[in-house]
Amino acid sequence: MSNKSIYLKVKDYSVSAENFQLLYNSEFDMLETFPQPKSEKLSEYYKSDDYISHTDTKRNLLEFVYHLVRQIALKKKIKLINSFKSEANNLLDIGCGTGDFLEFALRSNWNVVGVEPDNKARKIANLKTNNSVYGIEQLVKLKPNSFDVITLWHVLEHLPDLEMHTSLFKSLLKPKGTLVIAVPNFKSYDASHYKSFWAAYDVPRHLWHFSRTSISKLFKRENIKLIRTRPMLFDSYYVSLLSEKYKSGWMNPFKAFYIATKSNLKAKQSKEYSSHIYILKKQ
Repeated sequence: MSNKSIYLKVKDYSVSAENFQLLYNSEFDMLETFPQPKSEKLSEYYKSDDYISHTDTKRNLLEFVYHLVRQIALKKKIKLINSFKSEANNLLDIGCGTGDFLEFALRSNWNVVGVEPDNKARKIANLKTNNSVYGIEQLVKLKPNSFDVITLWHVLEHLPDLEMHTSLFKSLLKPKGTLVIAVPNFKSYDASHYKSFWAAYDVPRHLWHFSRTSISKLFKRENIKLIRTRPMLFDSYYVSLLSEKYKSGWMNPFKAFYIATKSNLKAKQSKEYSSHIYILKKQ
């Protein structure tokens, strides 16, 4: 901890109610959750019916908004990866949840493989993908240099060993392969507005909290170059709804809509959106 300063004190609002610290790592311009749960206990923090990416339920306003936005986002994601198509079209999606993205990719003639650690979500995903989704242990067993595109949609922040995983992604990508990563941005306006209530901190499930600089620096070590960055405009609305719930006890959709819209408008100048998609190329 000696070379890292305390950036913010935060709380796990969705499962444990435990308190954590966010430590600023100046080398990579990122935040680190402290303390980080030991690997054998990490899964305990995902045991909640409210963890939406592991279910297909639509029980309330938040879940309805999440799934509505997800359908719009899925079409944009497929359009994005289709622009990287080659003759082989081999796609790996890490942390694929219930498999909706892979299902869409199959319809676009991709050869798909998914990795998902949650048993319940993986069973749902396999019903949609002809049993193409495996447990996390399969990741290190995949054939090197075999994927044209690897995607991580809000997954990198969950991975305990960043150095090992970034190296693994490089080995799995084909020469000139494309890596697509979506993560929240702790330098966005909605993050600065909600502070410790900002839902995208989501400690301790989110172990790392990235800036635009972070991603470029992390992958530069593996000779994977950041080519371009794209905003995820809808993320600020979902995050603001959940942040309002943490802050005041209810979602307050009017206030959340105002803050999310303000965040997107400010980001037109600052380029600091609530979440970004990073497109990187293996050199």
